[in-house]
Amino acid sequence: MTYRVIPTSHSDAALDAATDAVAAGEVIVLPTDTVYGVGADASSAAAVQKLLDAKRRGRDVPPPVLVAEVAMARALATGTDDRLTRLADAFWPGALTVILTARATLRMDLGDRGATVAVRVPDHGFTRELLRRTGPLAVSSANVHGREAALSVADAIEQLGDACALYLDDGEASGAVPSTIVDLTGSRARILRHGRLSAADLNAAVPGLIADAAPPDAADDEV
Repeated sequence: MTYRVIPTSHSDAALDAATDAVAAGEVIVLPTDTVYGVGADASSAAAVQKLLDAKRRGRDVPPPVLVAEVAMARALATGTDDRLTRLADAFWPGALTVILTARATLRMDLGDRGATVAVRVPDHGFTRELLRRTGPLAVSSANVHGREAALSVADAIEQLGDACALYLDDGEASGAVPSTIVDLTGSRARILRHGRLSAADLNAAVPGLIADAAPPDAADDEV
């Protein structure tokens, strides 16, 4: 398979090509507000497996799901409460990934995700418009597992090559610091990965949300 590179400045052509590639079950590289991501149709187990294969990563680290709107996140999860509302009001779109309890009816084979799903609304206009067309996308950082996340399409191509059908070129990414990951599935929220948002930022939005601000161990392969 050969890949295509399309600048996001050619927005109509880029959106059309990306929408078609996702519908065909292909893997694409797309910009986010943190690093470049590698994405696929979250509802297609075969497409998600292609994504994991492109990254040379196992099913034990399932990718998060990017959505365009808060309402789309709520459609994937159950038992959401005021914590999600207040965090979304403060930080979405933006560099916050939340882990929620997935609906029992959710048909997304993202890997070994158990009963949870990780969701984010990225602060990137082009990508949110793409998500409105495609629906939720499984998206991980655009790199081979264990290597640095791609900050440019050239970086992504060097690592992923023709494992991806389409590269959407948006220039240099804003930086290598990823989103902060917060687990909201329990009665106490936990930071699973420290990123652009600090515990102080989170507690300012939801007082008392994070009791233990010590940096935990977490996978660093996400957007």
